[in-house]
Amino acid sequence: MLPKRFTQSRTRRYWKALALLAGIGLALIGHVQANDDNLMQHVHQFLYEETQALGEEVVIDLRPPSPHLPVCVQPEPFLPNANQAPLGRVSVGVRCGEDRRQVRYLQAQIDVIGNYVVAARDIERGTLITSEMLNERGGNLGDLSAQALTAEEDIVGKVAQRPIRSGSAFLAHYLQAPHLVERGQRVTVIAQGAAFRVSREGEALENGALGERIRVRFGSREIMTARVTEQGILVVDF
Repeated sequence: MLPKRFTQSRTRRYWKALALLAGIGLALIGHVQANDDNLMQHVHQFLYEETQALGEEVVIDLRPPSPHLPVCVQPEPFLPNANQAPLGRVSVGVRCGEDRRQVRYLQAQIDVIGNYVVAARDIERGTLITSEMLNERGGNLGDLSAQALTAEEDIVGKVAQRPIRSGSAFLAHYLQAPHLVERGQRVTVIAQGAAFRVSREGEALENGALGERIRVRFGSREIMTARVTEQGILVVDF
């Protein structure tokens, strides 16, 4: 049997070591928690800046990162789909590290209370949308489809590609910009640069709306791509 003094000494060393390990563990947990809080703050601020212009009130519910992921150094949030308004359930990318090669994704629910546009009456396919065909409605923009167009300027002047019922929101694929150039039409193509401007007449090989790039044929063989700028007019920029 070991002497009592020896047993007590080992016991004291054991509890000191255990307390030291516990302290280290708590310090590590605190460090990870602090880094997670920093990451959450960066992402929350980023989402607020992206959504504050969409409505009168913004509510952001951000899910914390997985505890199994390494610490994100110098977080740089971004939206994977930059062309889509961050509404409803969204995924937010975050680049980490000095070289920004580490990427992770967080999930968020974004609710924005504001106004959006709906059809004031039934609209038939092929109709050119005017402001008289629209009504404004208030609500949670996060409940709308990700493809919904909420601003009047994004809707007026477009052509309905399918019937739209009264009270319905306008989705991007419901509408199309009107053609300023029709396939087979004789068009004027203007080539311009810093010190020159030359125009030629050709034949449009495709339909084209404002800003679209379409092919134009000159003579029997020469084909060029030009940008539609107005009715029957296209431009090639140099």
